[in-house]
Amino acid sequence: QLQAFGGGLVQAGGSLRLSCVASGEIYRVNEMAWYRQAPGKQRELVAHIYTGSGSTNYADSVKGRFTISRDNAKSTVYLQMTNLKPEDTAVYYCNTDSLSDSGQRMLSWGQGTQVTVSS
Repeated sequence: QLQAFGGGLVQAGGSLRLSCVASGEIYRVNEMAWYRQAPGKQRELVAHIYTGSGSTNYADSVKGRFTISRDNAKSTVYLQMTNLKPEDTAVYYCNTDSLSDSGQRMLSWGQGTQVTVSS
């Protein structure tokens, strides 16, 4: 189960920090990511992190403005968003690729949190 927090309304140029906590019968979370979906558009990958190495990658549209990080002990992934633009307005979803206690691979989605950037 994933629960996301931190969305809201912000003016262009402002900042927000999203958090997503994984819970349940998780042995290990291997990968965590943030996606977003704007009205009338497909869901797109925003940022991704490998929890072991900390290696990250970003969509070109957010490079230099967004930072993904994780706290493995808390099974939490963060997305620090700075210099927000109106085109960043979307519902943001967290996603994890994890291993359950019984050894099954689990792909999970959070419930989504709305980010609205006003011009």
